[in-house]
Amino acid sequence: MGGTFQNAVLSAKGRRTEEPPIGWLMNLALSRPGLISLAAGFTDSATLPAAETRTIAERILNRPRSARAALQYGSTFGLDELREITARRIYELDRQAVAAAEEASPGSGAVLPAKEAYAPKRVLITNGSQQLLYLATEALCDPGDIALLEDPTYFVFLGIAQSFGLRCRGVATGPQGVEPEALEAALDRIERAGELDRVKLLYLVSYYQNPTGRSASWEAKRRVAEVLARFERKLGRPICVLEDAAYREMGFAPGGAPSMLCAPGGPERTVYSGTYSKPFATGLRIGFGLLPPGLFETAGRLKNNHDFGTANFQQHILAEALRSGVYDAHLEVLRRRYARKARWMARAIAANFPPEAEWSPPSGGMYFWIRWPRRMRVGPGSRLFREALASDVLYVPGRFCYAKDETRKIPDREMRLSFGNATRREIEEGTARLAAAARKVLARGGYGKS
Repeated sequence: MGGTFQNAVLSAKGRRTEEPPIGWLMNLALSRPGLISLAAGFTDSATLPAAETRTIAERILNRPRSARAALQYGSTFGLDELREITARRIYELDRQAVAAAEEASPGSGAVLPAKEAYAPKRVLITNGSQQLLYLATEALCDPGDIALLEDPTYFVFLGIAQSFGLRCRGVATGPQGVEPEALEAALDRIERAGELDRVKLLYLVSYYQNPTGRSASWEAKRRVAEVLARFERKLGRPICVLEDAAYREMGFAPGGAPSMLCAPGGPERTVYSGTYSKPFATGLRIGFGLLPPGLFETAGRLKNNHDFGTANFQQHILAEALRSGVYDAHLEVLRRRYARKARWMARAIAANFPPEAEWSPPSGGMYFWIRWPRRMRVGPGSRLFREALASDVLYVPGRFCYAKDETRKIPDREMRLSFGNATRREIEEGTARLAAAARKVLARGGYGKS
């Protein structure tokens, strides 16, 4: 019997999974060549390490032994050398961050865990960091479980949560990251509703957050761990912290808080997710995770069902780039480039945006977060969005970065701008066009449906 696959044929998960809102924004940018996109979080094309990657690939392929190893299947967990390098890098980042935290504030509570917490056997190499986020969620959660998410948060993870049928609860954030008082209040409400046992994870983008560009302070992380520990004692089990550190190495200057691994109970509850794609070459699609025992083995078995192992050739390229110093040299180029682009955008916003707009320059990553007056609407059905498109400039409406949470309304006066792959002309011209559109809408009162 012929026919198409209608809802009656699809699985519950297939029916739940929606088209990501960012998808049509990307398609819009591709279909309109004259459009300046300040929406896409693409990395800077001009700095992609094409020559360096070609040299590394030739070096691998010119030696029969390394060529055959790279072109053969690898293991599910990843290339051993890459796992070892990754474990050392995370350990070193935390070692330096703990030392800096203690120097700045003796008795800060930042403690470097035992080396075993950073063992290579706990590292899983994945197809980009998104696969790690998916695997961790798949290993932890059932439909109807509760995920605590930052308000706002990385919209790609919202798609994962929605696909798995999770109930999301937004937790307010500020300049220092998640507000511990807001986290405690959210957990108190869930406990009063008799559903504390359904809370499985807290998802944090703690370094140069996508979308706001903010980083969580060590004090906020320490207090978050204290709040979680109080509720964990009632549950008799950990509440997983899924710490997305994709942008950790992309600060414009050295520094940054220790990871959640360094908080009390950190190694037992923290899944640390990172990537080599954004800092080096997004086309290689190599991410990684550092997972607690038990969860690591489960995620590995699930990964077997996904792909039987991340592409081996790309892993060999990354391992050689890291071992030879090419990766770190490229990272410095990228940091300087993004710092310069951030300055261009900050000057353009300061020169063009009306004073009603609230914003602050990031210290890393690729994003600016703009908050408009309460009367302004910026969503996809708003006057501002239509005016911006008419002016051939595109942004990400901030409402896409908020989870569906029945306990609060989704704000509709914020937007994300990205300077990642934009040229200087596009940054300056696109910002000026957007500012002109905003002034026009504000002059009319700012209201509009979204």
